[in-house]
Amino acid sequence: MGSDAEKTQSWSKVVATCLAVAVGVSFVGVYVATSQYGNGVPWGLGLSWRRKKKKPVRVYMDGCFDMMHYGHCNALRQARALGDHLVVGVVSDAEIIANKGPPVTPLHERLIMVRAVKWVDEVVEDAPYAITEDFMKKLFGEYDIDYIIHGDDPCVLPDGSDAYALAKKAGRYKQIKRTEGVSSTDIVGRMLLCVRERSIIEKHNHSSLQRQFSHGHSQKFEDGGSGSGTRVSHFLPTSRRIVQFSNGKGPGPDARIVYIDGAFDLFHAGHVEILRVARGLGDFLLVGIHNDQTVSSKRGVHRPIMNLHERSLSVLACRYVDEVIIGAPQEVSKDVITTFDISLVVHGTVAEGNDFLEEKDNPYAVPISMGIFRVLESPLDITTSTIIKRIVANHEAYQKRNEKKAASEKKYYEEKTFVSGD
Repeated sequence: MGSDAEKTQSWSKVVATCLAVAVGVSFVGVYVATSQYGNGVPWGLGLSWRRKKKKPVRVYMDGCFDMMHYGHCNALRQARALGDHLVVGVVSDAEIIANKGPPVTPLHERLIMVRAVKWVDEVVEDAPYAITEDFMKKLFGEYDIDYIIHGDDPCVLPDGSDAYALAKKAGRYKQIKRTEGVSSTDIVGRMLLCVRERSIIEKHNHSSLQRQFSHGHSQKFEDGGSGSGTRVSHFLPTSRRIVQFSNGKGPGPDARIVYIDGAFDLFHAGHVEILRVARGLGDFLLVGIHNDQTVSSKRGVHRPIMNLHERSLSVLACRYVDEVIIGAPQEVSKDVITTFDISLVVHGTVAEGNDFLEEKDNPYAVPISMGIFRVLESPLDITTSTIIKRIVANHEAYQKRNEKKAASEKKYYEEKTFVSGD
């Protein structure tokens, strides 16, 4: 048996040897990781790191996105939830004309709308109406798409075939639930009905079309107005849907809050662009959506085309919007400014009823007196009336398109079964 000093010295040598071996192995690990993986991650950790870092799932959804509404936005939200990166194909004007008839909104406006949806990561312009074999190969190869997404409603080509047959055959197709109560066909039909029945409403002293649509009632007039394929709004707003569309975040303690209000009826590219400009002036954009009665009093009994909750969801889906006031007062009062800590109130140069400065009861009198009101140059000369005029100018073509679509819409609702999803 040796002395205590000898034992301590011997133990120190053992510890030193073990440390040397450990350090050597570590350097070898670093070398192997650097030379083999090129990322500086030690070999053992590299395997673990690679197991955790999965390839992002890329999903694709296409559409015409004509007269874009909250149903389109909800479809894109559901599609994005099925992956990590959503690529959206926007069908060209020529393809829409060949397969469905003339679009209400041209491609450049539809692109603005789709790019503004907060769940969209990437956009493919001039996408084909049908998923051909060549285009599907392009999606899987060039765009690295894992799955192609579509709603549970059938998409039938003019020859009667399924537009997504190839994707289904390839095992790369996923289905989402169609949003209840709205379609572009419905909205176009509401406008056609609105134009045709204005005189009938006045003659028979019926309630406004807006109120009929909002409350789910449809007046059947003697001119056969209900035969256009138009369905009244059956949208049933739920708190969950509003939460799904909401950002769920309030402004920070020192945030500059910008406020803009209006009807935002038939949410269009002009709305999107002024919201983009407004958002650039602060840290948080708050949007006030006027209620149906306020819009009717300002625009006439036939407006709005979309009811309050439909309009609110369309605005909430916009990436430039942080929060909305559902049913905001027409007057921007001192109480509203204080309650929401508003720093700046803005209004676009292109808007319907833009004579507020000449009105006796100017709704912006308070923010003007406080020096926090600004008129913004609108990037696009488009209003809700612009969209309605497009329908009126080509009403025969849209009437025929809606009548053709009416049969498939009716069949879908008659045969509809429960589909899980959001």
